[in-house]
Amino acid sequence: MLHFPRRTAARMVPLISTLFLLAVVTLAGCELGEYKARAVGKEGEVIVVIDSSRWNGPIGDALKSTVGEYIGTLPAPERRFDLRAMDLQVDQDLSQVRNQKNVIFVAPLSDTTNEATYLRNVFDASAQEAIMSGDGVVVGRNDLWRRDQRVFYITGQDTDAVVDAIDRRAGEITRTFDDATRQRMTEDMFDKGRQIDIEEYLMSEHDFAVNVQHDYLIAIDTTNFVWLRRILSDTWRSLFIWYDERANPAVLTPEWIYATRDSLTREYIQGNLGGWAEIHRHELRPLLSENIDFLGHYGFETRGVWRMVGEQDGEFVEFGGGGPFVNYTFYDRASGRIYMIDGMVFAPGYEKREFLRQMEVIAHTFRTAHEQDIETPIEAASETETGAETE
Repeated sequence: MLHFPRRTAARMVPLISTLFLLAVVTLAGCELGEYKARAVGKEGEVIVVIDSSRWNGPIGDALKSTVGEYIGTLPAPERRFDLRAMDLQVDQDLSQVRNQKNVIFVAPLSDTTNEATYLRNVFDASAQEAIMSGDGVVVGRNDLWRRDQRVFYITGQDTDAVVDAIDRRAGEITRTFDDATRQRMTEDMFDKGRQIDIEEYLMSEHDFAVNVQHDYLIAIDTTNFVWLRRILSDTWRSLFIWYDERANPAVLTPEWIYATRDSLTREYIQGNLGGWAEIHRHELRPLLSENIDFLGHYGFETRGVWRMVGEQDGEFVEFGGGGPFVNYTFYDRASGRIYMIDGMVFAPGYEKREFLRQMEVIAHTFRTAHEQDIETPIEAASETETGAETE
């Protein structure tokens, strides 16, 4: 465990005062509306400011199993977020941390570590008293030092309290990082080269549109099915949108979604050697559907793995090849349609997580003619920050 080195009281006071002023200025600064540079760093990465002994103990394990959990619906395991642990040194310049997109500060408030000292100076005396006499807390801040930044403070009186706070609030933390990642990627993906003409065509011919990057093309366009593809030398990404007129939302179940998706891919998404794409149903291949509100519509999010299959000489064969997919199926009350938006990735030899996130981003730009908006519906950062919880 890292500790402050032995120094005189006079030397320690300026250090603590500096940390205190830093905390006060930065916490107040996000309310002033001044210009901030955009946060930097890798998408999909979270900087965890934590003492090394805590990182290699129950607190680190709790973060790795929640925020950094493995995604089972990818062909090979990848973490939901890559966690990069950093500990605070006494005279460390915190600019590297303050510049990052996703940051977590975590320590028991009773510790003698640099991280605990920093957190004690974030919370005032009354807050510290409440923390020391209650459960662990999670406090979130938006755009604290940089624009498009998300920061969380996690603390409690001891290790158990901190672990409990992580377990209780992990869903909220990961959703916040997911939403922020999608917002940033939306800006990056459609900042230039966006094909507005294709979007206008989709709206005029089908009464819906999604944002279309510069190198996507329409591969198939039928009465109620549109397939957008991005084909590179060794990878491809695709997104199809299908809709059913005068639909009955009562049919929306996971099994109906699986069957409908397989029937569509069998008809439209076929391989060079024959065959078609279908959901890979296997006990070692999780297929997960969750009831969600998708852009204000009742529906389901489905994640899993697809594979290329077919028939030869009357026998079922698997051609090889496949990848992850994410599917949003929902009911649009205004039009009476059921929509299915499905993003697929084929990228052998590459990690798939960020490619699939690109599919999520495109799907979340969906809008209908009833909404009368051809601009990118980037979700506004929440004005309400996550408050301390002392249940």
